[in-house]
Amino acid sequence: MRADRRVGGRRRGAPAGRSAAGRAHDRGANRGSRGSSHRDHGGGTLVARAGGRARDRDGSLEARHVIVVAIETSTPQVSVAIGTEQEILGRIQVAGRARQESVAPALERLLGWTGVDLGQVGGVAVGIGPGLFTGLRVGVQTAKTLAQVTRAMILGFTSLDALAYPVRFTSRRILAVVDGRRGEVFSAIYSAVPGGVMRGSEYAISTPDHLAADLEALPGDVLAVGDGAILYRDVLTEQRGGGLEIASPAFAHPDAASLVELAAPRFLREEHDRLFDVAPLYLRKSDAEIAWDRRTGDP
Repeated sequence: MRADRRVGGRRRGAPAGRSAAGRAHDRGANRGSRGSSHRDHGGGTLVARAGGRARDRDGSLEARHVIVVAIETSTPQVSVAIGTEQEILGRIQVAGRARQESVAPALERLLGWTGVDLGQVGGVAVGIGPGLFTGLRVGVQTAKTLAQVTRAMILGFTSLDALAYPVRFTSRRILAVVDGRRGEVFSAIYSAVPGGVMRGSEYAISTPDHLAADLEALPGDVLAVGDGAILYRDVLTEQRGGGLEIASPAFAHPDAASLVELAAPRFLREEHDRLFDVAPLYLRKSDAEIAWDRRTGDP
């Protein structure tokens, strides 16, 4: 498990079929994790652009691209995207009560729109939370099934990393906040660095009041992003006062397109997770587990 997360920049070009990196996964599906750091809940993780392209065994730059399918279902807005390290080929976002059931139809529609055959997919990126329980289970299981069927590589990314990454061009500290419901929020703090962001805190769950108290002690100006920041705007701004801005609703939810950007260059470098290691990051017990604990008397 690496401490840094480097991501390649985009360049224009038409997508090709499955790359050598994707074929390498067939040979190494049972090898250890080669790059994902989402299981590291501590601080100091770099979410940034990669500095180079993958190379063939003869040392030449890899000429083909990995086609990536990305699935993000950790919040009330579900998104599915297809792309390469050079461009986003297509994206669908769905909100509403039937959003979890829309993942498979959205993927099928995207494949048709983009002209990508399922057999061309070389990598699958999935949001692992923290977020909503049902959505996370559906998204992670769909991604793992897709990776298994296509023998593609897979990488999991947290919803908070995916929230912070699109606002990486700010000079302020970034506070990513996801509404956890039950009067709680999931959060993490980031600093902008060249090409990406550096996470400087653990992934945390707290009440908005506790988060506001922690925010008050944070030096410098802060950009808060995510549906949790928007929902609890008054709580955060009242205690913090000046020096806090709430990002636009356009950035309220982690986006599958960001997962494509984060994953594609790493797939080119043959960095991937082991399939059985990809699991939702919940940070707390589900309602069913809490009810069971109450019935059994467990703390």
